[in-house]
Amino acid sequence: MCRVVDLKQAVLAKNDSAAHTLRAELTARGTTVVNLLSSPGSGKTALLERELGLARERGVPVAALTADLATENDALRLARSGVPVKQVLTDGLCHLEAAMLGRHLDGWLPEDTRLLFVENVGNLVCPASYDLGESLRVVLASVTEGEDKPLKYPTAFGLAQLVVVTKTDIAQAVEFDEPAFRAHVQQVNPGVEVVLTSARGGEGAGILLDRALAVGAGGAVHAPVMAQQPPAHHHHHAEGHDHVPGHAHEHVPGHAHEHGPGHAHEHGPGRGPGHDHGPGSRHTHPHSGVVPTR
Repeated sequence: MCRVVDLKQAVLAKNDSAAHTLRAELTARGTTVVNLLSSPGSGKTALLERELGLARERGVPVAALTADLATENDALRLARSGVPVKQVLTDGLCHLEAAMLGRHLDGWLPEDTRLLFVENVGNLVCPASYDLGESLRVVLASVTEGEDKPLKYPTAFGLAQLVVVTKTDIAQAVEFDEPAFRAHVQQVNPGVEVVLTSARGGEGAGILLDRALAVGAGGAVHAPVMAQQPPAHHHHHAEGHDHVPGHAHEHVPGHAHEHGPGHAHEHGPGRGPGHDHGPGSRHTHPHSGVVPTR
């Protein structure tokens, strides 16, 4: 018998440890981190720009860090709000990780920051499995993306502590089925709150800011069922057991695994797919650009 160590599980365990440390450090200084996840084009930058402006109007010390594979376009937009903004360019990496976030905050995040909004890379797959040390995880979906989005990305929506629907000003034009969307969200994440917003029309203005402040003040946070399940076990394979090349493992925590050809497992935070480092593989580390406050 031989034991095969799941490198993805090891990567995620290391990330979990870094996230735990970062969360404790930021909480001790009074900073609440909000992790924003969505597909590209969901409108999260427009929504965040509006919320940052409202925070400044209310006198709430807030900052934002935005991550993209390339360009500083989002940071330039967010900086118009007048709050501290930092751009992280991931050079192709499809998600942020806790240690990476910690490095970019070191020496940059103002000491009095009450809320830090992290706009993750536009992607509902990789970022879903990585805890960034956040106190509130928000998943956004626009009315143009289809009512079945939560079913297509059950890990992202299943681990959300708040679900935000964007672009509701065009919901009627695109025939968005709100009841169906809500039902699908509840199917993968029972009890999570779903809120409606429109950066252009003003619906839900300040709701993201209000929810984040409530969490920072010690308010109750939704506990997704998926996040409460025990971690998946390590895999033990008999000698001579062949893995099909390219065979993907996505683990649902606590799910019993039968190793048949073509099966897939799904991961929750700290239990999800990481990046494999095979022999001779290279890991690209991100760099960042800083957009000064105005």
